[in-house]
Amino acid sequence: MDGEQYLLTCCRYIELNPVRAGMVSHPAEYRWSSWHSHAEGVADGLVRDHPLVVALGDTPRARREAYRALFSDALAEETLVAIRHAANTAWPLGGDCFKQELAMLTARRVVPAPPGRPRVQRPEPQDQGVLPL
Repeated sequence: MDGEQYLLTCCRYIELNPVRAGMVSHPAEYRWSSWHSHAEGVADGLVRDHPLVVALGDTPRARREAYRALFSDALAEETLVAIRHAANTAWPLGGDCFKQELAMLTARRVVPAPPGRPRVQRPEPQDQGVLPL
């Protein structure tokens, strides 16, 4: 995942999963959510703040307020689709530049190949030295 572009969006996606599933009406109501740590400042030995979360504010209080503010707008449907697609297919989530850099670093394909068999490259017919009649 391209952290610069998607980390906080994926945090929102994950925190809101129990809400979308109808288990709770707010992330704070889900016992196993990292919301409690990021948005409320509850100490949790399992949660470490990513540098992008730390960059949300100069103080812990400012970070918590900024984190809560991330949830004021719903995730766009195309964002939900992109995250689900990446999670379900194991392809990277990010922009074209990120994917190109990732492909170069890993020497691996980072997008699916076109469907079907590759076309066979047939050699061009050679001039057999026959003169036209």
